[in-house]
Amino acid sequence: MKELTKGNPLKVICLFSLPILLGRLFNLAYSLADMKILGYFLGKDAIAAAGSVSSLYDLTNSFIIGLTNGFGVITAMHYGSGSMDKTKRSLTTSVTLSIIFSLSMIAVCFLAFNPILDLLNVSDNVRQSASEYIAIMLAGLVFSAFYNCLAASLRAVGDAYTPLIFLILSTILNILLDIAFVGSLGLGTKGAAAATVASQIICAVLCHIYTFIRYKELRFGLKDLILQKETGIRALLSSGMSMALMSSMVAFGTLSLQSAINSLGDNIVVAHAATRKLSGIYMLPFGVFGTAMATYSGQNYGAGRMDRIKEGIRVMVVISCIYSALCVLVSYTICPKIIEALTSTSEPEIIVNAVNYQKFDTLFYFVTAFICVYRNALQGMGEHRLPVISSFAELLGKLLIALFLTPVLRYTAIIIAEPAVWFVMIIPLIYGIRKKMKELNQT
Repeated sequence: MKELTKGNPLKVICLFSLPILLGRLFNLAYSLADMKILGYFLGKDAIAAAGSVSSLYDLTNSFIIGLTNGFGVITAMHYGSGSMDKTKRSLTTSVTLSIIFSLSMIAVCFLAFNPILDLLNVSDNVRQSASEYIAIMLAGLVFSAFYNCLAASLRAVGDAYTPLIFLILSTILNILLDIAFVGSLGLGTKGAAAATVASQIICAVLCHIYTFIRYKELRFGLKDLILQKETGIRALLSSGMSMALMSSMVAFGTLSLQSAINSLGDNIVVAHAATRKLSGIYMLPFGVFGTAMATYSGQNYGAGRMDRIKEGIRVMVVISCIYSALCVLVSYTICPKIIEALTSTSEPEIIVNAVNYQKFDTLFYFVTAFICVYRNALQGMGEHRLPVISSFAELLGKLLIALFLTPVLRYTAIIIAEPAVWFVMIIPLIYGIRKKMKELNQT
């Protein structure tokens, strides 16, 4: 366990962020491995099948990740205040709530399975493969929820390395199973999905076993998972649902864009799937800094160290903006080669559209830097309303672009969508952070 309430803020946050960054990189390797192996063994149609429904899984998984990260903020506050009893109760209640929410989402998705595929405009030539892929991925959501809950709780008490170790192991296993299921056994897209779910199950089980053995203070059994009024359910739900809504609204906005993208043809679907994977790589540090800021702010807020919160926000904004400039440099130099490597194709329409997306969007990454730091810092300090409002602005903007601009501007509308909404969603966050700073200056 590690306290984030002591030491130089820059050093503490960076050291805490490092294992989270490595974990996100390996997590991204899950999806990159699927795309590369599917493209190598089955061609671009398989990429189009997985890409046409991946935003649905991103939506459900983003909700779960946001939910568990929100739970982790409350756990961090209890740990920062020095109460291990409340820290453990927060963990066990988080696990129970995560399982309940994930099972409910699985049920809803399967009950409305075909209408959802229709809404996404999944083309007939890839519909069967897409259906098999997303059905298996959704079925494994409960294991993803269990792992992410454990990982968020461990990060809340300062241990960011344990989740990383098991995630690395799971990623390696996923790649090996991908090759076996898709290449050797010829299971197609459902083989790639099965490999991912199998890896997630192993990752979740091993993380739980290690936590049980290593941390006596956090041990729990089945009886500890029974919900009770005194376990702080209201506080957990307030924080968890806030971050879940924030994450899922972002993903739902992407889902609405995906529906419009699927109507533009398979080459555009492949181009967008590839460029979004690259954006995922670019965005990793922003998400990592955001996760670190939520835990850092939560612990320091619980400990009453407001001065450290202000300094942490400042240094993370500076670092994030410097990183944004590096993303622009990559997009204007070696981006075509990266896209070609991701898709295993050199088809001009795919490469050009994917590269154009990157060249435009990365110019505005500095806005994303402020969004990620401000939004998560506010969450860590118990401000849940404004981050949700900001995410709703993103959702609304993407919906409007999908409905009205895409039919006219086609893929150009998709390219300008995110930068346009970023400038809108930063407004409530600036207001919120300035308000909090005034409050902190008075303490």
